[in-house]
Amino acid sequence: MTDGLRRRLNFIGLILGILTVLIAWRLVSLQFYVDTGYFAQQANLEYHKQVSITPPRGELYDRNGVLLATNAIEYEIGLSPRLILDRESTAEKLSEATGLSKDELMEAMADPDVLYVLLVRPAPAAMGQRVLALKLDGIVVTPLTRRYYPHGTLASQVLGFVRFDSNEGFYGIEGYYNDVLAGEVGTEDQSRIPFDATRGEGWRNGSDLYLTLDSEIQYLAESTLDEALKSTGAQTGTIIVMNPRTGEIMAMASRPTYDPNRYFDADPVLWNDPAISAQYEPGSTAKAMTMAIALEDHTVNPDSTYEDRGVLDIGGIEVYNWDRAAHGVTSMTQLLAKSLNVGAATLAIGLGPTRYYDGVQGFGIGQPTGIDLAGEIGGTLARPGQTGWTDASLASNAFGQGMATTPLQMITAVAAIANDGLLVQPHMVTRRVDADQSVTNFGPTVIGRAISVDTAHTLSDMLANALQSESSGALVPGYRIAGKTGTAQIPGPGGYEENTTIASFIGYGPVDDPRFIVLIKLDRPTSSPWGSETAAPAFSQFVKRLVVLLEIPPDTIRQAAQAGG
Repeated sequence: MTDGLRRRLNFIGLILGILTVLIAWRLVSLQFYVDTGYFAQQANLEYHKQVSITPPRGELYDRNGVLLATNAIEYEIGLSPRLILDRESTAEKLSEATGLSKDELMEAMADPDVLYVLLVRPAPAAMGQRVLALKLDGIVVTPLTRRYYPHGTLASQVLGFVRFDSNEGFYGIEGYYNDVLAGEVGTEDQSRIPFDATRGEGWRNGSDLYLTLDSEIQYLAESTLDEALKSTGAQTGTIIVMNPRTGEIMAMASRPTYDPNRYFDADPVLWNDPAISAQYEPGSTAKAMTMAIALEDHTVNPDSTYEDRGVLDIGGIEVYNWDRAAHGVTSMTQLLAKSLNVGAATLAIGLGPTRYYDGVQGFGIGQPTGIDLAGEIGGTLARPGQTGWTDASLASNAFGQGMATTPLQMITAVAAIANDGLLVQPHMVTRRVDADQSVTNFGPTVIGRAISVDTAHTLSDMLANALQSESSGALVPGYRIAGKTGTAQIPGPGGYEENTTIASFIGYGPVDDPRFIVLIKLDRPTSSPWGSETAAPAFSQFVKRLVVLLEIPPDTIRQAAQAGG
């Protein structure tokens, strides 16, 4: 062995020796001198991972336990072109499973540089299961938890919807109670070690809510509204049914509407609920409030009269009756029956601005009702000194012109007359059931007293007598009903639209023991502009079926039973 070779071998041996000593020292230091927590942490990360847990969203039920909103599994189907080996075969099988054309699928697979191509979202559960069963390379099927509304469009604007990508509720119940329904997001420790326990913490399932809605009454309201729009030629409309004693909303329907299962296909304008978010001038239904304030103030009584000359000059404008006629000596009940603008304006002028507007605000006009639905607005009511108010406003407001309310505000105000003068907050939820099965019940909330019990009873009799004397189309055989029609002009640029109206009717019954109050509003009817000829007959047809659903016997039978009891 030459000296050169021996030196090279000795050098290599020295290097190997040094490496051996270093490795040995590292092993000893790891065993005795180094904190092993770091390595334990790394090992834990290798075999365990923390993932975010979105709990099941709470379900929605009607007052009788009918399921209105639940959770369902759908899928997102996509593909990764670079992972697909046999594109022809994959396209054929995928086309059969999804209904997408083979050519469309081949085009989606064409560019191998594209990481992912979305094909269907959301895909029905059956479609997702079919694609999963194919076990195709490069096809990605991702489960999606989505909100499902088994009755489609029924009460859609009341319920609202939940977005696919965020589990966040919007509009209606879903929006207002989003935090309650969504629960609390937490974390879960998922292990890759077989049989190792999975640990979750910090999350809570959403609560279930039972609504005041009655799905049968809701269906009746929606079908009645559809029939009314068709028969009157009205473009849009709203029906609300409330228990005047408790403020419970039994039905709330508007047209047009949308399917919350496919909210993304609808015009976003339809997501708003017009019953709580659309202002309108209430017209002559406001005369019930004007009369209530005058009776409460003892300015008049049912037998009081005034000289109706058919026109009234105030603030530089002339107020006319709807028929442009003078009715001579007129009683307060006749004023309501004939729906005379001059009479209502005369009452308001006699009360004066302070007393009149205090009284109107006592009925909740000009402010939100506080209902538990997302999107409510407050309406518009100007008082003296505020923008938009003139001397003529007092007269026009008295018959529902120049002020703006929502349908919900208007029915809530008139409900106070039916409820012995008490103003009750309308509400949508009657019961909450939390994840631990604890139950919270929700009852009536009294906002205040609008008028006295005596005034409420007196006015109810006057409204019922007024309907009877005019042989109103709102009458329901066998039941004494109180109510008021409304025909309002529609504000437009520079004044009011010509030849268009909003026709409405608000009524409640039975008068001696009110169990329901119903508002029907029809926008721009073409068969007739008058609420008495459009909304009032629709009310009658609706209530004839409503009393059956509510199991309310005719007055004679009910009163006989009460007397016998």
